[in-house]
Amino acid sequence: MRELGWIEGQNIIMERRWAEWQLDRLPALATELVQSKVDLILANAGAEIIAAKSATKTIPIVMVSSLDAVEQGFVASLARPGENVTGVTSMTSELGRKRLDLLKETVPKIVRVAILQCAGLPLPGLTGGLAAARALGVAPQLLEVREVGDYAGAFVAATRERSDAMVVLTCYLNAQHASRIAALAARHRLPTMYSDKSGVQAGGLMSYGPRWSDMLRLVATYVDKILKGAKPADLPVQQPTTFELVINLNTAKELGLAIPQAVVGRADELIR
Repeated sequence: MRELGWIEGQNIIMERRWAEWQLDRLPALATELVQSKVDLILANAGAEIIAAKSATKTIPIVMVSSLDAVEQGFVASLARPGENVTGVTSMTSELGRKRLDLLKETVPKIVRVAILQCAGLPLPGLTGGLAAARALGVAPQLLEVREVGDYAGAFVAATRERSDAMVVLTCYLNAQHASRIAALAARHRLPTMYSDKSGVQAGGLMSYGPRWSDMLRLVATYVDKILKGAKPADLPVQQPTTFELVINLNTAKELGLAIPQAVVGRADELIR
């Protein structure tokens, strides 16, 4: 924002609200922002976008990282979002296939993969991801968690069903407990694939997804244009164009896994 000429305290005031992982607080926080008569709401992900949309139909809302804005009903289409929402959305189905491709290339012996998601939270691209697994000759095992106590049981189930690896889907509970997931994956000797590198930094094996720094720069351009008078309905939703592969070589060593040199050579970041 500073590069675009916006300096907090001089020509822009930022009102920050945090739900501290408690999603039931989001509606009240969104309403509080609306009542404060802000000019724009920046919503980080799906739950935040839902809360903001429910709180206002007029104040512009910029999405930071929606998984699939059309599938989730946030916008009518990418080209013509309509109403008061625009921003950035990820290519969930396509990325899901790419992650499985990389996982299969890294661990060729995979015949069954566990997919870890938050229960009761529809995740865009899940159906496509399941189809992609089958297309690769990999049998998917869907595991759901509702609370932190469910993780141990999920990994026991994955081991019992002889899953060879795990794809950790992006959802609020998985993000909150990345370190726990990594520790359980190490204990059960399961290679893990994530959508962003935070899971790899916590001890997971690898991730493939949009480069966050580039996504945030893109989001800043939306904020800049809207504050200068543009209408969200006139700003097409954009998808990320730069992606990064991150591999934790320490985790690979602990798992006794030799990452193929062809995969290592394509990595944007190696954690040693």
